[in-house]
Parts: sequence; structure tokens; C-alpha cells
Amino acid sequence: MATAAPDVATNQDTSLAPRWHVVLLNDDDHSYEYVIDMLVAIFAKTPERAFQHACEVDATGRTILDTTSKERAELKVEQIHAFGKDPRIPRSQGSMSAEMEPAE
Repeated sequence: MATAAPDVATNQDTSLAPRWHVVLLNDDDHSYEYVIDMLVAIFAKTPERAFQHACEVDATGRTILDTTSKERAELKVEQIHAFGKDPRIPRSQGSMSAEMEPAE
């Protein structure tokens, strides 16, 4: 007499972890050169792509720099906030502002 294998309920949650945008916010205390240097250093952007982000943040007040995991987004925001003032602009007192927002 053969016995049947018991039915085993499995619930495989294959959803991905939520993604987050790293958003750079505009101000008047940082030059295009500063933005380009920062994005090349922190995000390994090409100078051309970094310039596009500099134009976008200047024109619209914000630009999405990366869409990534929450942990990496937190790190990148911290790196932006730690990048320091713009030596080209005397009134620059510190780093640019950035924030995270959920990607939808």
C-alpha cells in the first residue's frame, strides 16, 4: 500500500524590496562645477551625465540621481551631505541638500 505525500502549503514571496530615489535639491550656493564634481565622485557619473543633472536641478529645483535600495539611498544622501561647501562660491556654507523618496 502506497502512501501519498502530504500536501505542503508553500508561500514564496518573491517581491522585490522597495526602491528609493535619491533626489538632489537646488540652491544658489553651489556652482555647476561643484555639482558635476560631486556626482562624478559619489555616483561615478560621466561629466556629461552630471552636467545634465546640474541643468535639471537648476531648472526644476530637483533631480533624481539614483533609484536603489533603501540602505544605498541612505548612504548616498549622507555622502552628498558630507561633500562640503563649494570653494568657488564664497557664500557657500556647506553641502547641497538631498532627500530620499519612495520610487513608485
